Amino acid sequence: MAASDTWLVVGLGNPGPAYANTRHNVGQMVLDELATRASATFKSHKTNSHVAEGRVHPGAPKLILAKSNGYMNTSGGPVSQLLRFFSLAPAQLIVVQDELDIPFDTLKLKFGGGHGGHNGVRDIIKAAGTGDFTRVRVGVGRPPGSTDAADHVLKGFSAAERKTLPILIADAADAVELITTDGLTAAQLKFHTKSA
Repeated sequence: MAASDTWLVVGLGNPGPAYANTRHNVGQMVLDELATRASATFKSHKTNSHVAEGRVHPGAPKLILAKSNGYMNTSGGPVSQLLRFFSLAPAQLIVVQDELDIPFDTLKLKFGGGHGGHNGVRDIIKAAGTGDFTRVRVGVGRPPGSTDAADHVLKGFSAAERKTLPILIADAADAVELITTDGLTAAQLKFHTKSA
């Protein structure tokens, strides 16, 4: 199999049921959607992760979906181990993350760059030795008033947001699929111009 036919897709988040439905875990929610589409099941992996492998449809690239068993700010170790284990380059990595600086229900896709203050991305760049990977940034919005940003991302979504959340997760999963089949530029053209 050609290397470009395989992608490591990492959904950032924190472990355990207490965090499962928080804004910080939206990356892992997107991975659950992709696993469902690929009829893949997450299993414990020796890289301190849970991994599911599959294709969304016949002929599509192989997706290695991974969730670290550790906390968000220690995501780098498992990600670098996964890249080594599957013999993949950072350019074949897609990180799905929550993003405070993007309004809720908005996606921004990019390749490379800094961590933008996101501790999970910061740790991956440090461990991988490069920022040259693709990010699917899922907007969770800034907190209202004087709410602390760290508290905001560890809270659940509002009732109004929960109505739209399944669409946002589906869009993010679609974006991952499009990046792997048609490339980042095609995905950006579709999702950066999506009407609100």
